[in-house]
Amino acid sequence: MATVELRFSALPEHVRTARLVAAAVARRAGVEEAVLDEVRLAVGEACSRAVGLHQSNGISAPVRVSLNEEEKQFSIEVGDEAPHLVSGGRAPGAPGTADDAETEEDEMGLAVISGLVDDVEVSAGEDGGLIRMSWPTTPSVTLPA
Repeated sequence: MATVELRFSALPEHVRTARLVAAAVARRAGVEEAVLDEVRLAVGEACSRAVGLHQSNGISAPVRVSLNEEEKQFSIEVGDEAPHLVSGGRAPGAPGTADDAETEEDEMGLAVISGLVDDVEVSAGEDGGLIRMSWPTTPSVTLPA
């Protein structure tokens, strides 16, 4: 069970690097070649979303990406530290605020991710959010010597 962790400044130019690393680690973990484009696109969308949230909220903390190789699955977690809606409260960008366009963009990003990844979980709170995505892996075949 290998884990690769990335932390990068919330700048759009770093998203491409996160996409490339995610695809390379996914390939090594055994994710099917035909699915790697979906991995790249989903990670790019999740990282772009996190970068946007950090920038719009003035957060200087890095965006976190964790790539986890498990027995029969490969998962990626993208975390941000932007405040999100908590029950009974309003987060930046909540409907009825000046940030309605930002909210729509955020929802669109989540819809794109959901369309690319069958197994996706989104959690959010006052201290930030996390998008967890996973894909099945095929076991590597070891040939006898």
